[in-house]
Amino acid sequence: MPSTITEKILARAAGRDEVHAGENLPVRPDRMMAYDFPGYTDVMFRQMYDDFAITELAEPERYVVFIDHMLTRGDGREQEVHQVTRDWCEHYGIALHEADGIGHQVMVEKGYVVPGAFLIHFDGHVSGAGAFGALGWGVRRDLLEGWVTGQLFLDVPATTRFDLVGEFAPGVDSRDLVHEIIALLGADGCAHQVMEFGGPGAETMAIGHRQSLCGMAMFTGAVSAVFEPDDKARTHLEALGVAGGEPVLPDAGASYAARHTIDLSALRPRVVEPGSARAGNTRHATELAGTPVTKAFIGSCASGRIEDIRAAAAVLDGRHVAAGVDLNVVPTSQSVHDQAEAEGLLDVLRAAGASVARSSCDFCFGYQKPLQPEENCISTGVLNISGRMGSTAANVYMGSATTVAASALAGTITAAEGVTRQ
Repeated sequence: MPSTITEKILARAAGRDEVHAGENLPVRPDRMMAYDFPGYTDVMFRQMYDDFAITELAEPERYVVFIDHMLTRGDGREQEVHQVTRDWCEHYGIALHEADGIGHQVMVEKGYVVPGAFLIHFDGHVSGAGAFGALGWGVRRDLLEGWVTGQLFLDVPATTRFDLVGEFAPGVDSRDLVHEIIALLGADGCAHQVMEFGGPGAETMAIGHRQSLCGMAMFTGAVSAVFEPDDKARTHLEALGVAGGEPVLPDAGASYAARHTIDLSALRPRVVEPGSARAGNTRHATELAGTPVTKAFIGSCASGRIEDIRAAAAVLDGRHVAAGVDLNVVPTSQSVHDQAEAEGLLDVLRAAGASVARSSCDFCFGYQKPLQPEENCISTGVLNISGRMGSTAANVYMGSATTVAASALAGTITAAEGVTRQ
């Protein structure tokens, strides 16, 4: 029976010839990942040892942990949280990556993401692995089931297919695409499904933009997202020294819950109003033009890759951010930081008045430089609910790196259509 990419990946992980949407069955992830965060990993660590008496792991290579939150204050609380993680990883002999960058980017750089792989994490942004034809699924606290048993029971999700045509215009990227999809289908338009992307437009998209799009899948209600793997994905992984995996393509005649065609060339810059990325908050940037901003942020697991930093530098090159605007740029990993430094991009941003910080998740969740009451921030972060980046009396707008840079330059929300960087 014809299958989607997701059905094929889960069939392999379940040891079955085929699976179909709606089935509930045990599946064996290739990698089980987490980042340390109080109330999550520390609790699960204790449960593994105290409640399940697991003193050693049969396959420690399947477990991966990242330290990418709470890195910027340098206080005792941070060290306490991280030391619990260090001790746990040392005890069980599993890989720990500390301060290399945001885990959802570092997992690619370290070779954990290959085509056809199935990965789980408690955080849903692991879906960014879909840029490479892998299936990354955020299972919340059900991660404990995987940690303890090596597998977990899942309902095989239906798939919504997006056939992409055309090519992004300058100043438009995947952040505008995901919010276009939300505007069209709603914040639950792909609820409990996987978004599958393909077509000639998908092939034109930069890898970083694919990662961004897949990493934001949860805001359509989807459990994950996946691109058809192609030569661009393969070449990117090869450049990182990553080999392995088995590219998986959908069968002709595969059954989809819905199918949509989107012309990338028709998209315009979008900005999301404060309160969440629901359809009613998703506007064309021109509709919010003139809204004052005091803070601007380029970074997060969805944005802050080299494509985003290049886009921001193209806008800001030879210019300076507006008086009263604090622009902060956080490369998604140390590797991205080093590449941006080598290309001279960070010098351009610093000359324009931006502050460049070490890679972490701390700006995105309001831990570093939290917003103050009445501040307006334009951000490439992943969420803009009340209090996400600091005070509940602050306002967070979301847009692409190009839109954030243009808004920082103007001091008000504005688009920068037509801007590009070679």
